[in-house]
Amino acid sequence: MEDIKRKDAGMSDEQQNKRPQEEEIDLLELAFKVWAERRWILKCCGYAVIVGLVIAFSIPKEYTTSVMIAPEASDNKGGSLSSLASLAGISLNTSSGSDAIYPDLYPDIVSSTPFLTGLFDVPVRNIDGEINTTLYDYMNECQRVPWWSYIISAPFKALGWTISLFKDEKKGDEDINSFQLTKEQANIMKALNERIGVSVDKTTGVTDISVIMQDASIAACLADTVMQRLQTYIIQYRTNKARQDFLFQQQLFERKKKEYEIAQKNYAQFTDANKNIILQSYRTEQVRLENEMNLAYQVYTSVAQQLQMAEARVQEITPVYTIIEPATISVKASKPGKLMILIGTIFLTGFGCMCWIVFGFEFVQKLKMRV
Repeated sequence: MEDIKRKDAGMSDEQQNKRPQEEEIDLLELAFKVWAERRWILKCCGYAVIVGLVIAFSIPKEYTTSVMIAPEASDNKGGSLSSLASLAGISLNTSSGSDAIYPDLYPDIVSSTPFLTGLFDVPVRNIDGEINTTLYDYMNECQRVPWWSYIISAPFKALGWTISLFKDEKKGDEDINSFQLTKEQANIMKALNERIGVSVDKTTGVTDISVIMQDASIAACLADTVMQRLQTYIIQYRTNKARQDFLFQQQLFERKKKEYEIAQKNYAQFTDANKNIILQSYRTEQVRLENEMNLAYQVYTSVAQQLQMAEARVQEITPVYTIIEPATISVKASKPGKLMILIGTIFLTGFGCMCWIVFGFEFVQKLKMRV
């Protein structure tokens, strides 16, 4: 029994030693198979070079323009204004950080429907002047696509044209309603959202706005427009309450100014008309009109002071942005990467050929034998 166990143990050790050798032999056989078909693989890779070049040069060029802006720090606001207000006897609440839009929300603002639809009427023009239209028409009519897109979309366009014959639709200049967009408007808005990118560096607060377009000058123009409209949106949000207070103080100032002028006029007319009269009733009326004029003047000067402080408040909380990198027309196209397309096509073709030699050919032979 012990001899049998020893023989079994010896056999198992021999089998374990043979497995790595068999794996090595299998790998060598696969390598020899691939090497034997090297000419066919090189031939396929040669065709792949032609296909890759056709694909690379068929994809339209796209240009990227990036703009970098940095907002001012929002700490310690209101120090100078508070000291100025304290001299006038006015107390201001300088807690300005609670109503601020944080930079993390900038990408959401730019990708929102009202912001994107607001860009539809932006005029765009290329350097040559061949394109001079709005951004909506440019995205809808002036976009170049690869030649195979026409082939793929031809059946769907034919089907849509056939269906449109049985529909009574009136096409015209439709107003843009962000609450209810048409299918065409929604598609253009989606395309714009994919071409406009906003990223924020959380450590420095620097905002990077990038725009990708098929024309370099249009990309630069749109990047500058997005930057300006984003700044305007943030400024309007930050100063909305202060501007409302300023408008209220301005209206109140005009009203109190008129009241003071009326009181001053009434006092002057009464005094001029009753110069030589010594009656006590006239003196009492004169004192009353004088008191009304003085009271109106005090209210008028107080409101004028508050109006100046409200105007200073609007100016103080208005954010100021520093343009680190302005919009410039790109000279070199960012897309497509012709070299990467060519390398990728050759790699996929070579890998597919090797997989066919190793696995596909044997699989086809087995199927033929079964049939």
